[in-house]
Amino acid sequence: MFLSARHAEIIQMAKDSGRVLVDDLAARFGVTPQTIRKDLNDLCEQRLLSRIHGGALLPSGIENMEYEARRKIAAEEKGAIGRAAARLIPDKASLFINIGTTTEAVSNALLDHKGLMVITNNINVANRLRVYPEIEVVISGGVVRSSDGGIVGEAAVDFIKQFKVDYAVIGVSAIDEDGALLDFDFREVKVAQAIIANARHVILVADATKFERMAPVRIGHLSQVNTFITDRCELEGIRDVCRESGVQLIETER
Repeated sequence: MFLSARHAEIIQMAKDSGRVLVDDLAARFGVTPQTIRKDLNDLCEQRLLSRIHGGALLPSGIENMEYEARRKIAAEEKGAIGRAAARLIPDKASLFINIGTTTEAVSNALLDHKGLMVITNNINVANRLRVYPEIEVVISGGVVRSSDGGIVGEAAVDFIKQFKVDYAVIGVSAIDEDGALLDFDFREVKVAQAIIANARHVILVADATKFERMAPVRIGHLSQVNTFITDRCELEGIRDVCRESGVQLIETER
């Protein structure tokens, strides 16, 4: 497949950062936003990118993108979501935190909390929190995914089932228009399902790009969570699910 030099560079930028934005590309290449939109539309027609509001992502389907690339997507929005979630969690609470770049942002916002007990299958979260004496970190056993430090498998599920905690902070790879919560790895899904079942209050954290992605494995449904924190939600169907199911919707950009 022939790609122009600009198209090839756009693809490489998307691989490096997870997404590209029209305004940033226009400034980089010294062309109009309209030209960049045409470039992105052409690349999307070739299924090399997937269009999102204001830009494009690497296409998703049966395989997730690299973890470092996911960290860079909506990093500021994830930081705001993390701070909003941390405000809901009091000192001396017990909580689950699962694998994900947004749940990592929540853990970063919890560093000034006192007397927390954090149970996690996320090596990155455990390593971040372990040096804080006011936070007790409990890490699950299981198989460690080399791609992102997530601990998965039946041993992790059995470990999670030993606890009943005050809060669960969960992330997902995608949210369907009907409210289905989706992921790529069925082993991680089993852990997430156990986390949801063993927490008194479930907090879902996901930035708006998760509405524009697809993943093949079903974790559950938005109606199973108590609080959903995102940067913005422009899908009326999702808002309807929240209203009908009594899910508190928090949008950090509103």
